[in-house]
Amino acid sequence: MSFTSLGLAPALLKALETEGYSQPTPIQKQAIPAVIAKKDVLGIAKTGSGKTAGYVLPILHNFQTAPPSQYREPTVLVLVPTRELAGQVRQVFQTFIPSLTNRPICLAVSGGVSINPQMQAIGKVNILVATPGRLLELIEKNAVRLSSISTLVLDEADKMLNLGFREEVDRILALLPTARQNLLFSATLGEDVGLIRQLILNDPQVIKIAEEPEATDPINQLGYLVSEEKKGPLLRYLIKHGDLKQVLVFASSTLKVDGIVNKLLKNRIHAAAIHSKLGQQARNFTLQQFKSGQLRVLVATDLLARGIDIEFLPCVINYELPRSPKDYLHRIGRTGRAESPGDAISLISPEEMDHFKVIQKKMGTRVKILSGDQLDLQGY
Repeated sequence: MSFTSLGLAPALLKALETEGYSQPTPIQKQAIPAVIAKKDVLGIAKTGSGKTAGYVLPILHNFQTAPPSQYREPTVLVLVPTRELAGQVRQVFQTFIPSLTNRPICLAVSGGVSINPQMQAIGKVNILVATPGRLLELIEKNAVRLSSISTLVLDEADKMLNLGFREEVDRILALLPTARQNLLFSATLGEDVGLIRQLILNDPQVIKIAEEPEATDPINQLGYLVSEEKKGPLLRYLIKHGDLKQVLVFASSTLKVDGIVNKLLKNRIHAAAIHSKLGQQARNFTLQQFKSGQLRVLVATDLLARGIDIEFLPCVINYELPRSPKDYLHRIGRTGRAESPGDAISLISPEEMDHFKVIQKKMGTRVKILSGDQLDLQGY
């Protein structure tokens, strides 16, 4: 099946060809016609499956067939959990908007930067991509109203609710028109997402593409059983001995992330941290360096697990295991994308072993575990 059969406007089909998109992904095949038809959609598909384009393209198609509103209020609202994801979603919109005759204006707003430029830019916006907290700030300052929203998208809904956005999302939902199209996309369908589905979706088309165990198919997983004090030397050994060029390392806290980066730098490994305590400009710069290959190692917290989208990332290392098996899947899902194989390595202390067994059980995958104590870590 090609994009031609999905009912998209010719201008978008031409843009897809220009951008090198040849075949729609499974989620796109089902979501695009449903969104064009103004149906509510619940889309469940693994990370990296093309969910964003699955709603961006049909939303823009509907703008092409019905010109953007001249009112000073957005008609499309996309809620996302992180600043990085807000920027990425806006970029997908911006990739295709220039191809349209009727060109909507898209703006991404999030915290970590001054609110004043966002207040000035929001006046003539048609499509608003926002993190919940910053959106509520803008509403409280009377910078934006949501009374004209005709399409609502909750992207990465499971992560939003896991990060404690539920109260903020409820406040936003209360400000929206009752009659609207609702699109909910998630990598997993947990209890919280199921509840949100009941609250906001009206007779939705449910699209479930992949079970969680499938999310690890292109990923080569390996574990090292190692004492906590030897995790640092083992990490440096793996990077140097394996001559790894682009490595994303996950840790559980900003303090731990900064500590790992300091040790890597002392051992002449070019590394940087990315977490919520850094300003947006610094985060953008660091992420761009990593994507372009100028930075060898990026160390991040779970908050950034879904905001780092690199098509051919070769290696992810879990310095510490996440609390949730779902977060484990989202971490390792940064690699093995676009049908390219990737490596996911976990450093597991004896105290974490029982938890890792739970993660494997939830995945339905058995991970090979080696002994880190058998490696010669002297000098690392």
